[in-house]
Amino acid sequence: QMQLVESGGGLVQPGGSLRLSCTGSGGVVSSIKSMGWYRQAPGKQRELVATITRARNTNYGDSVKGRFTISRDGATNTVYLQMNDLKPDDTGIYYCNAHPWSDYDPDIWGQGTQVTVSS
Repeated sequence: QMQLVESGGGLVQPGGSLRLSCTGSGGVVSSIKSMGWYRQAPGKQRELVATITRARNTNYGDSVKGRFTISRDGATNTVYLQMNDLKPDDTGIYYCNAHPWSDYDPDIWGQGTQVTVSS
């Protein structure tokens, strides 16, 4: 099964930028329909940040549209999340996700990376 490894989280001031990376290794890459990012703030449910398909079709959560950009490198099976104009409400643990084509296969999740936006 594919494993996801994330990097790039940290502490940033409001208005700042961060870039997250997630690389998938192992498994069958062609079995994955899309990859993306979800986040979870303390006391809140996990929510969609952004996803991207193999054809590079993208989908964003309403709260990040216009500020975040998701992209992918097919050669390395890596997805990136460029986060600009960060706000304190963007604080949370960001999880990389790989969603398979088959409804019989479970979603794959990374271990999560902490993003903290604070002055």
